[in-house]
Amino acid sequence: MEAKLESAEAAPANSSDSPTITISTEVRASDWVAISIADNGVGMSEQIQNQLFNLFFTTKPVGKGTGLGLPISYQIIVERHQGYLHCQSQIGQGTEFIIEIPLKQNHQKT
Repeated sequence: MEAKLESAEAAPANSSDSPTITISTEVRASDWVAISIADNGVGMSEQIQNQLFNLFFTTKPVGKGTGLGLPISYQIIVERHQGYLHCQSQIGQGTEFIIEIPLKQNHQKT
């Protein structure tokens, strides 16, 4: 399954490209699923990538972002679903987030 969505906020890395977000899914090793969300935007530095999942980190101006979205997503994917959340990005090359989760969950009562 693959879908392309137009994004009004994404700035394309190449001015001749339209801002694009690509979402794809893949079954891996028959018991895991990977969901990829990629854009063709400006990308981000390694310094920013290293902080993405830190609570309250934001690149937005004061009062415009809470820095909660990615840390909460990370917690749900990694702790709740025993999965992985990765970010791959290079300046001028766009960004890709990859979510990997097992198809069968081992839920424990808490």
